Amino acid sequence: MLAQINSCTLAGLTVHAIQIEVDAAGGVPSWDIVGLPDTAVKESKERVRTALKNAGFDFPPRRIVVNLAPANLKKEGPIFDLAIAIAILGVTEQLPICDFSKYLFLGELGLDGSLRKVKGVLPISLAKQNDDVSLIVPADNGAEGAVGGTTTYGFRNLQEVIAFLQAPEQITPEKIPDISSLSENNFSEHHDFKNIKGQYEARRALEIAVAGGHNILLVGAPGSGKTMLAQALPSIMPPMTFDEQVAVTTIYSISGLLPAKQPLITERPFRAPHHSASQASIIGGGRIPHPGELSLAHHGILFMDEFPEYKKDVLEALRQPLEDQEVTVSRVEAQVTFPCSLLLVAAMNPCPCGYFNDPTHECSCTPLQAQKYRNRISGPLLDRFDLQIEVLPVQFQELYQTEEAESSADIRKRVIKARQIQQERYQSKNIFCNSQMTLKHQRQYCQLEPKAKDFLEQAFKKLGLSARSHNRILKVARTIADLAQEENISLAHLAEALQYRTLDKTLWHQ
Repeated sequence: MLAQINSCTLAGLTVHAIQIEVDAAGGVPSWDIVGLPDTAVKESKERVRTALKNAGFDFPPRRIVVNLAPANLKKEGPIFDLAIAIAILGVTEQLPICDFSKYLFLGELGLDGSLRKVKGVLPISLAKQNDDVSLIVPADNGAEGAVGGTTTYGFRNLQEVIAFLQAPEQITPEKIPDISSLSENNFSEHHDFKNIKGQYEARRALEIAVAGGHNILLVGAPGSGKTMLAQALPSIMPPMTFDEQVAVTTIYSISGLLPAKQPLITERPFRAPHHSASQASIIGGGRIPHPGELSLAHHGILFMDEFPEYKKDVLEALRQPLEDQEVTVSRVEAQVTFPCSLLLVAAMNPCPCGYFNDPTHECSCTPLQAQKYRNRISGPLLDRFDLQIEVLPVQFQELYQTEEAESSADIRKRVIKARQIQQERYQSKNIFCNSQMTLKHQRQYCQLEPKAKDFLEQAFKKLGLSARSHNRILKVARTIADLAQEENISLAHLAEALQYRTLDKTLWHQ
């Protein structure tokens, strides 16, 4: 007798339908799983066998063959445990005949028959929302499946699944959670811009970076406040749209990083990997590719402190994903593409000791050592930072200012207003902020007055700017104009944008 059960697997963000075929024939008792299973899938034999016995069912002493079709697709993880168990119960007639084709079974089995949470339920639900099927998943994945739009039933153990298949009308599907009840803007009081003394230029630059989605590089001595500034950035980020929330949650779902009892991520991610991280952990990789920090920061912030201390291959691998806003990882097993539309915030010292050009500390590095340290950041990579800021040490008088600085809430209001202007401007262009403008968009929305154009031409020649630098200056100027709620880019907007692009000329090429 043959039983066929439907399930799914993931290759990156792509969902593949999998059919579990189980045949139980006479002969010497044995059990084989075929269809390119990985170790976790092969080990499901013992999990399923023990779970069935402990759940009160018989395991047949027959020759059992489990085929995971299509056979040319690599299968990984324990997501097929539940489907295999249901197929065995069906093929041995311990489960009444029912229409299994109406369901997709996803779940890992515990040895006691309990169902444990698995990765990737949300993208599967999104892919199947227009199909006439229902998801049967562990209870911990129930709300996640409901968010994706497919009818989803969540169960705690194998016995509950069997009871449902015998009387499906008695069980109601999972409800889509109330999105408004999920936490939003739950920022620490410590990470508020009102607690940052001084640093007016850096605060302004960070506001511009967030308003237009521009990458920013912070260069300064140790203790000047670079890390504190970066950590305060989430408090002024605009709220995510529902589509952005789903996109971020999908990446965290396939990575197994979705927090318990939180089926939807509503706050923009803030990722801060250590500088010893490998290329695979930053860009993405593995034998079967998984998202890296770039993708985990999708629609959020990637903060890379001690930027020159990252390995050379990691830094150079950032260049193309920052330009394309997606990263493609190729392996023998598969080639997958992950999105990475993010705000990159990098911080670094100007030299190995950190006190190059510092007015209060003497630098112990030779000019050659300092230049060699800064040259770890290549010109093409440096060119991808729209804003480059020198963070100066805070003065003693600023530390004891009684007047409280502007709060994150006030800055965030201006950022949200600027983003709304951009959304209205680009609503039919398939982009969302100024940093994503193409040359065609720049010609349309970055028209310069004659005086501003002459000023930019002089700066272009004097500073030896590249075409990419020219385009990024225009994008930043467009954002500054949006923050001022002005339609046209003026000379003042352009001059301010230009001052954020001179650090590579003054510090890197002395």
